[in-house]
Amino acid sequence: MNKEEFDKLNVFGLGQPNDLYAKYFIGKSYLNPIAKTENEISFSNVTFEPGCRNNWHIHAAKSGGGQVLICTAGYGYYQEEGKEAKKLKPGDIVVIPANVKHWHGARKDSWFSHIAVEVPGSENENIWLEQVNDEEYNKLN
Repeated sequence: MNKEEFDKLNVFGLGQPNDLYAKYFIGKSYLNPIAKTENEISFSNVTFEPGCRNNWHIHAAKSGGGQVLICTAGYGYYQEEGKEAKKLKPGDIVVIPANVKHWHGARKDSWFSHIAVEVPGSENENIWLEQVNDEEYNKLN
């Protein structure tokens, strides 16, 4: 999906370059915070340029925690450690339990956006790990 097509479908907006977390991504990503509830549930639209993906990471929590991805525009991937990568499209929802090593990002030929919902828990911490290297990523179709 090209940028012009993608922009028409990305209803939650591109946001700003995700510079704060750029060191945990291959490629360029954008972050657009869209809401936060009183009990600290945050909703952000995350956009990945084609080929962009985040590093392997864990949403660690003592209890509760985790993340939910609501795919809104373009096409991407989600992969948990030890499992095959799943192709993502608009309307897909991924529930990521706390303490599960995973990554997500765009396909090589498409922009991709999802709403990231941070699930409240106790002692929440994002643990950033190694990159999804080009060799692993390029095996995906």
